[in-house]
Amino acid sequence: MVAEATRQLVIDAVEKTGYRVNLAASNLRRRRTGTIVVMVPNLGNPFFSTILASIEAVAAPAGLGVLIVDTTQHQASRQQVFAYLHRTRADGLIVLDGSLAMELLEIGGEDSGMPPVVFACEWSQDTTFPSVVIDNRYGAELAIRHLHGLGHRRIGHVSGPVGNVLTQSRLQGSQDTLGTLGLEVRDDWFLSGDFSLQSGAEAAVEWLKLEERPTALFCSSDQMACGFISELNRRGYSVPRDMSIVGFDDIEIAVRFIPALTTIRQPRGAIGAAAAEILIDRITRPAEAQAITPRRVMDVELVVRDSTATPPGAKPAIRSASEKLPNPAA
Repeated sequence: MVAEATRQLVIDAVEKTGYRVNLAASNLRRRRTGTIVVMVPNLGNPFFSTILASIEAVAAPAGLGVLIVDTTQHQASRQQVFAYLHRTRADGLIVLDGSLAMELLEIGGEDSGMPPVVFACEWSQDTTFPSVVIDNRYGAELAIRHLHGLGHRRIGHVSGPVGNVLTQSRLQGSQDTLGTLGLEVRDDWFLSGDFSLQSGAEAAVEWLKLEERPTALFCSSDQMACGFISELNRRGYSVPRDMSIVGFDDIEIAVRFIPALTTIRQPRGAIGAAAAEILIDRITRPAEAQAITPRRVMDVELVVRDSTATPPGAKPAIRSASEKLPNPAA
């Protein structure tokens, strides 16, 4: 038995040096924990509900429980977050937050103590971890081309949070498609948001201040689109009579919203299931699975509902229940 004085000396040394147990090595001497961790940037966002349910549906038959961590709740230093990750005795990690600092995940370090990692939906440009994503630029192209096909020539965009990889991809896709179609790309028609209902409502207030307004808008999330429409309704405007709106995600409320929301559908269930399958493969067959670094790109689809229409004076376009363009990433 270790003397109390010696034990305290060891504890003091651990705290001063930041030393963490090498879980990668210790895992060789013990069984797996039967738990995987999913890191979510905002658990209150309904976008993640189907993804999380699908992860759990795949993990359960494999004997794995799911622990969810809301990364927005960790207002700690990077060192504290690092320590938290390395104390998490889990078999694997699914990351839905592309803003996590990669040094926290110790890329490439055999002695890092981190379990296998898979990114889903969001990703980091600095990582080579496996990922399950969609082609966000292509989704933006679908939205802009739909509005153009209806006859809109003044088209704007509400973007997501600054620095977010999804924001950048959807913004670039919007700008590129507008340019390809020969439409004007005006800074005052590109409004800022953060994927939330509130930021969509705030964008509507900014739209109302414009001297010349776009007749159609592509919002980078359904929540922002719903917030935008609600604020317009509150102020006596109507969608799609006064303007057309396209969202992104196809969350559950989109089809029940008034008007039902035209949106870009992400296969959220398939994304969650694929991420879990890749992670389980890396847990159960590490030698074979880690020899490759898969990047799986899932299809997106434009779902046309009631929030988009032909603007006054334009020729009406034929509308379908859903529309697809050839996906250049396929």
